[in-house]
Formats: sequence, C-alpha cells, structure tokens
Amino acid sequence: MTAPVTVSITRHLDPGREHEMVSWIQAGINLAERFPGFLGAGWVRPDRDSATWHVLYRFADAPSLATWDSSHERQWWRDSAGGLGVVESGVERRTGIEGWFDEPRTRDVDDLREEAVLPAPPPRYKQATVIWLAFFPLSLLASWVLGHVAPDLPLLARVLVTTLSLTPVMTYVVLPRMTAALGWWLQGHPAPWRRAGRTPASSGAAEPSGTSRPGS
Repeated sequence: MTAPVTVSITRHLDPGREHEMVSWIQAGINLAERFPGFLGAGWVRPDRDSATWHVLYRFADAPSLATWDSSHERQWWRDSAGGLGVVESGVERRTGIEGWFDEPRTRDVDDLREEAVLPAPPPRYKQATVIWLAFFPLSLLASWVLGHVAPDLPLLARVLVTTLSLTPVMTYVVLPRMTAALGWWLQGHPAPWRRAGRTPASSGAAEPSGTSRPGS
C-alpha cells in the first residue's frame, strides 16, 4: 500500500525580498503540478515579519515524489534561487501515522497582505477521541467475526490476527476518512452544516474568501 507524502522545507530569506520569494516559490509549484502524483503545495510563515519560510508540497506516493525530486526541472528551479540568497535549513517528510491529524488543506498566500499561520495540532483528547471512534467499531466487528469463524481460537492467536488485520485498515482506510470527516472539529472550526447555513444576510456581512486550496 502507498500513502501520500508531505514534504516541508524550511528556508530563510533576508526581509525585504518577500515579493521575489513568493514569485520564486510559485514558479516551483507551477513546475511541480505538471508531474504525476502532485496533490498540492503552498507556503507558510510564522508571522508577517519572519525571515523563515516553510515551503510544503504533497505527492500521492514516494515514487511520484522521487520523480519530482530527481527531475531537471526541480534542479533548475533550485539553482534559480541563487540570486535571492535563500538558505535551506531543514527538510521534513511526513507519511502514514504522522499525518493522521494534519490540517486537511494546504495553505498558500496569493497576496502578501494575507497571512498564513502554521496550524496547531489538535488537542490530544480530540486525537484520542477520533482514534477510539475508529478503533471501537472495528474491534467489535473483528471480535464478532472471529467469534463465529474461529470460536476456539486461543487468546494469543486471536489478538495476533486482530491486530495484524486491523492495523492496515486503520492506517490506510478508516483514520484518513475519519480525520477528513471530523477535520472541522479537530481544528476547532464551525461544523459544515453551520457554515453552509450562514449567509451575508444572516451574519450581517459577507465572508471574506480564504486562501486555502484543497489537498488530499
């Protein structure tokens, strides 16, 4: 099985060259989106005056990411930053369990007047609640099936079969869908049905358009 890979690259740039940096990053995104498996990209800064930029991009799987990483297009794009004085200080890749509770949308900045803020991880009690909501029905179903198929199976073998079968289902099927469905609650946003029912007439003012772009 494969899982999406999100890469976060931390770069530093002297203040005063923000517009050039935005143009350079956008050029890289325009190149990357031509590659198969590209799911989205963006960038965030801790605050408006920060010299630190976190450039993020996501691919459907490791082979797709490797194709982009080794491409001539990416090398040309990286070399083109020489005049900016960009300093790269760290690279982080996140897959599988690490990405269960990621913000379900990538954020970008289309206008320097709009600030993107690094999303905080959900509170641990919310993470634990989502894991339990996913694990309980699966565990119940597995126990019911084994009770009918192999009622005399020893305890050790029963636990072994259950964990071996449920772990990949939890990792690749159930938890990604649970976190996507409950992303609004994990991140402390209004429920979807409340957002859908909100209109300029009822709220008193039109809502501003966001800068989020759907991810995977």
